[in-house]
Amino acid sequence: VQLQASGGGFVQSGGSLRLSCAASGRSFSSYGMGWFRQPPGKEREFVSAITDRGYSTYYSDSVKGRFTVSRDNAKNTVYLQMNSLKPEDTAVYYCAATLRPLYSARTYHNHYDYWGQGTLVTVSS
Repeated sequence: VQLQASGGGFVQSGGSLRLSCAASGRSFSSYGMGWFRQPPGKEREFVSAITDRGYSTYYSDSVKGRFTVSRDNAKNTVYLQMNSLKPEDTAVYYCAATLRPLYSARTYHNHYDYWGQGTLVTVSS
């Protein structure tokens, strides 16, 4: 599966953005999907994940209550709605796909087999 992330941009603190990750290839609905981010000068970190049919979602503590992950399997797309953005949310955001179950190890980048190219989100104070 090939992934294409989009929707990043520049926003002021408190603003909102919605990221999209479009997938090509077969059986998108078979993949658990994750969002990771890499702040400037830091390591990549887990943000959120959603199971193949969208029944379960997961969030890091830093974004819980502000971000919402969703998917539309008919459109082969997963979304990350980001509200109440903070300067510390500034990062390159990546989407990723895995056939492994998400109930464990979902926060580790090597749990995912396919990655999008990343989209930059910049939040000004």
